Amino acid sequence: MADPIRVGLAGIGRAGWGMHCGELAKYPDQFQLVAACDTEQSRLDLMAEKYACATYTDFAEMVQDPDVDLVSVATRSPEHTPHAILALAAGKYVFLEKPVALSYAQALELKAVADRFPGKLFLRHNRRFEPCFNHIQEIIASGKIGEPYEFKLRRHGYQRRDDWQTIIACGGGQLNNWGPHIVDHALRFLEAPVAEIWSDLKKIAAVGDAEDHLKVVLRGENGRIVDLEISGGVALSEPVYHIAGTRGAIRSVNEKTIELKYLDPEQVLPEIEANPAPPPIKASFGNAEPLRWIEETLDTAPAEGCNTGSIYGELYSAIREGKPYRITLAEGLEVVRVTDVVKANSEFAS
Repeated sequence: MADPIRVGLAGIGRAGWGMHCGELAKYPDQFQLVAACDTEQSRLDLMAEKYACATYTDFAEMVQDPDVDLVSVATRSPEHTPHAILALAAGKYVFLEKPVALSYAQALELKAVADRFPGKLFLRHNRRFEPCFNHIQEIIASGKIGEPYEFKLRRHGYQRRDDWQTIIACGGGQLNNWGPHIVDHALRFLEAPVAEIWSDLKKIAAVGDAEDHLKVVLRGENGRIVDLEISGGVALSEPVYHIAGTRGAIRSVNEKTIELKYLDPEQVLPEIEANPAPPPIKASFGNAEPLRWIEETLDTAPAEGCNTGSIYGELYSAIREGKPYRITLAEGLEVVRVTDVVKANSEFAS
């Protein structure tokens, strides 16, 4: 095996300490945590004690550390793009947390720098690896529900959230926080360029000044509709996924199981025509044709066997083995473009 990739982690917070460190620990032969950067000395002390790594309070100093191969950027949202650009300019590989930029103009600045350092920038849209999302993609590809035409994606909860993720000046709001994940899912389900965007943002329960409830409806050039909601102000949650197809539907209430209902592919449906004549007085309102439905409830288990913690494994394969990395820069830029349009059409535009 090739030498491990030496990682400098920027931002020792809920993402850096709570996710990156644990995920890196799953790949001890592939990655070595050699440096950490944060403005809080107490957090750096934790990192030094646990990982015996170098520590920095200045990001610009860490990216000049010759022992660092890869910089994982898990700082606050407004710092993501500037930090990524600094690390790329220093010749490092960069693993960039979402949101990859706070505006489409900023995303294009990032792209301009990334184009000068090809193969160095990787986007951490880790929800692309969610088991339920991937299992549903497999079911759609099987053709069981026919051609999908409408997708409903929901992330609901209710809380009076009060951290920096609720403050506009800090890059907060659900559009920047959960938005990149679910907009990315929406674009993957759409499978076509976006033709129309409708959106509405509200502040319901959070105590900051940023939105905590958003609804976005995307229509693709292929006619597909994706209706997504992300909210900290909905007390009774709707199913996380509901997909309607021409021959059936998919629903997942909690991502642990997936329900299917679809027409039996072995039933031959005869050709029928609409009848303009008055129906019998005692006729039903519809067609009494017997349809054979198949109903299944599946435990969520995509064939690929991936989960959100798999992303570092794929990152290693991309860097050391030259294998494709499933999240492209172009896809990440389109996520930012959509969120930028949504934000611009709201009262929360900064």
